Order: sequence, then structure tokens, then C-alpha cells
Amino acid sequence: MAQELVLLTPEKTIVSFRIAGLGSRAVAHLVDLILWMLVLFTLTFLISFLSVFDYIVGSLAGAFLLMLPILGTFLFFILFEGLWNGQTVGKKMMGIRVRKLDGTGITFGNALARNLLRPADFFPGTYFIGMLSMVTSPTSQRLGDMVAGTIVVYDKRPEPTFRVAPHAINEHPLEAVVGDLRGMTRAEYDALRLFCDRYPELPLRAQMQFMDEVWIPIALKLGIERPPNIHPLYFAEAVVMKYGRIHGLL
Repeated sequence: MAQELVLLTPEKTIVSFRIAGLGSRAVAHLVDLILWMLVLFTLTFLISFLSVFDYIVGSLAGAFLLMLPILGTFLFFILFEGLWNGQTVGKKMMGIRVRKLDGTGITFGNALARNLLRPADFFPGTYFIGMLSMVTSPTSQRLGDMVAGTIVVYDKRPEPTFRVAPHAINEHPLEAVVGDLRGMTRAEYDALRLFCDRYPELPLRAQMQFMDEVWIPIALKLGIERPPNIHPLYFAEAVVMKYGRIHGLL
């Protein structure tokens, strides 16, 4: 199972989320269930109190009480996740949140889909399917998450631990071969610098993906040759340092 979900936004910004584990999700769910049981007990007491005074109200209340434990449980999670941008009380306490697979916030539709399939995770009665799904899924998704296209992550994103090589004073050895960088935009510089900063800590698959999506288009645009015997990251760093020096960004 992956420990981190790394994404490239349409703005060519690399963002990462730490995937919530089974333990933190289980504790969050337990907190939510305890809270819901308190709410259910209070509602049951109030409805039972009303039913003493009127037979009709009592009949309606009885029918409502039969449906409340099941329907109320679904509504509890759907409304909380839909209104609280992917969080419930338990998730907030544990610092986790439901997001779409692209890293954006979930919709009511996502909250509905992932929670309607919650009973399937309990099959055959011990949450076996749900746990099996989370353990075997690369992104710790249960069945509802797979259908809804969601993932549970920690709210606090991991801080990057690597910074691009400090060539602010001495020029990068490859600056002379990357050209004058005419036509390069500030947005491309920002994206490329972030790419260089994060590259060493990215999973291999993400390194290859972002190399193709961030660096290669910029290199082709600027006409920078890419000798096979030199790692592309060195050229990318050279571009970052040269552009930064030219425009006073270092």
C-alpha cells in the first residue's frame, strides 16, 4: 500500500497527500458511531415521550423509530461528509478527510456513493471485506471509495524534505548549454522549480510521469537538447537556476 498520493494539478503544481491508515480510520469511525448512538438515544426518548399523548403520533413515531437506526446512520455520514467537506466529527478528531482521487474536495454525490456501499464492507459481519479491500488497495480504498472515486487522507500535507541544489552564487555547470531561455514564462519556472525540489522524494512512477508532463514540454519549447548520458534533472536544475538568476528570483 502506498503511503503517499502524489498528484500533478492542471497548473503543473505537484501536491501530495499522506494516505490515512486503517487504525486512524477505525478510531474515527468508532467516535462517529458513539456520537450517533447518543443522538439516536436522544431522538428515541423524545419520540417515545410524544407517543404517550397521541395514538396517531405514536403510530407514526413507531414506524419512524424502526427506520431511524438504519436510515439515520446513512444520513449521519452522508450529511457530515457532504457539509463538512469530507469530514465527520471522528475524522476531524483524527485529522483525516475524504477527498476525490484528484485531490479536490468531495461532493454530496461522492459522499452518497461511498456511504451507500458501507454495508458491503461489513460482509460477512466483521468488516472483513472492508479491511481486506483497504489492505489490498494501493491507496487504502474500501469498496465505497472505489465506486465513488474517493480516498481518505491526512489533512496535514507532508512538508517537502528536499530543495534544489543551491547554485545561487556559482552557476550551474549546464547553464551554458540550456540557451538564453527566451519565451519561458514565470509559471513554467515555478512549475519546474517545484518539480526539481520534489523530484528526489517522489516515487519512481511519479518521477517518470512528471518528467514527461513538466520538464519535457518545457525542454521542447526552449529547444534544449537532452543527451541520453546526462540525467534530465540536471538540465532542469540548470534552467531553474539560470532563469532565477536572470530575473532576480534566487
